[in-house]
Amino acid sequence: MEEHENWTTISSDAHFADDHLSVVTERVRTPHRTDAHAWTIVRRKSAVVVAAMTAEGNFVLIQQERIPIRTAIWEMAAGQVDQLCGFGSFRDVALRELREETGYELAPDGETIFLGDFFSSPGFTDEREFLFLARPVQRAVQPHTYVDAEMILECREFSPAQITAMIADDIIRDANTLSMWARLIAKGIIQLPAR
Repeated sequence: MEEHENWTTISSDAHFADDHLSVVTERVRTPHRTDAHAWTIVRRKSAVVVAAMTAEGNFVLIQQERIPIRTAIWEMAAGQVDQLCGFGSFRDVALRELREETGYELAPDGETIFLGDFFSSPGFTDEREFLFLARPVQRAVQPHTYVDAEMILECREFSPAQITAMIADDIIRDANTLSMWARLIAKGIIQLPAR
C-alpha cells in the first residue's frame, strides 16, 4: 500500500489472508495524530463496476445471491481486478465482467467510459471500486452460461425510471450500483424527470 504524505505505518500484524482479502491490524501515525493509532483493516483487491447501457437507453442488471446478506439482489456487473497492470487493465476487467456476468458485450461501435472511483467502506477496508460505462451493449453472439461460483439467477434490462424506482423502493441496495447510479446522474448521463 502506498504511503501518503505524513502518514506512517509503524507496524502491521496479519490475522488472516486468502485469495480475496486479508485482515491486518496496523499502528499508523497520521498528519493529525502524533501518537500511533491502531486500526483493524480488511484489505481487498481493487474492483470494477460496469454500467451496461443498451442502444435503447436501458441498463443491464443481474440478480445475484449474496451469502453474507442471505438474499438475492439486483445489481450491476462487478468484479475484482486480479493484478494491477495499468489503467487499461481496469477497462479490460470491466468488459470481461460484463461478458461473464451478463452475457452482453460492447457493440462494435461502442465505447467504454471511465467515470471515476470510490471507496466502498473506508472505515474498515481499503477496497477501491473503478466505475465504467459501457455503451451501447448487445447480447453476445456466443451462447452464455453463468459460472456457478457467481450465483447469478437472472439478467434483465431495466429503464432508468425502473432502476430509480427500485432504488426508492429499497430493492437495489448494494454500494456498487448505488454509487454508479449517483455518478451517472451527477455526470448528466442519466436525466431523471423532476418529482
